Amino acid sequence: MDHKHVSIEIKDVRKSLKGQQVLKGVNLSVYKGELLAVIGVSGGGKSVLLKHIVRLMKPDCGAIIIDGKDIAVLAESRLNPIRSKFGVLFQSGALFDSINVYDNVAFPLRERTKMTAEQVRQKVLSVLEDVGLSGMERKYPAEMSGGMKKRVALARAIVDDPEIVFFDEPTTGLDPVLKNAIHSLIKENHRKYGYTGLIISHEIPDIFDVADRVAMLHEGRIIFEGAPDEIMSCDIPEVRAFIHCCPAAGGK
Repeated sequence: MDHKHVSIEIKDVRKSLKGQQVLKGVNLSVYKGELLAVIGVSGGGKSVLLKHIVRLMKPDCGAIIIDGKDIAVLAESRLNPIRSKFGVLFQSGALFDSINVYDNVAFPLRERTKMTAEQVRQKVLSVLEDVGLSGMERKYPAEMSGGMKKRVALARAIVDDPEIVFFDEPTTGLDPVLKNAIHSLIKENHRKYGYTGLIISHEIPDIFDVADRVAMLHEGRIIFEGAPDEIMSCDIPEVRAFIHCCPAAGGK
């Protein structure tokens, strides 16, 4: 992790939806090569923030700087070179049900690269092996469990060697054993590929075993940033309440 090199810089981002201020001046730096978890209560604006970073939404004001460019004001036509650096694992998995696992994972390679069919095949099979799905390439999403679908979605998110990978609640709806398996997989793959990772999560304390650093979004602002062990001993009342009392967070 390179603290000198900021991969994503979010400066005073504000957003109102239906007259309600959801983001009230978010400031956050994501460093190159780190795995940063953004935590907070459900409905607290985490997914809205992520949608801004991948430019599915535009802020009312503020800047989101990636590669030296403020993507908040960039024309749609100029976003593609930046988006091509992203891999995204959506909460739903967002797999294509009508095509098999192989074609789901191959999709970004066929869309974004000039690889030959043989190069695509080698890459897809290699990444499926990385996520523990060797031999599953002919299966369809409907034939797979929730945990296996998440693995396919992870494979698709990392297959074209993105510089930045976004994980939107990657373990929501999974039982504890599967949740731990997916978290371990994310950690292993991050170590292997070295991308910059941003995880949106409310899985406390499990996510602390995965992340290098944690930021807590509360009522539209980042109220804490630091290492997992620092957040556990943090004395900010809202942070303590979330970690120790929030039932949704799995706290005590």
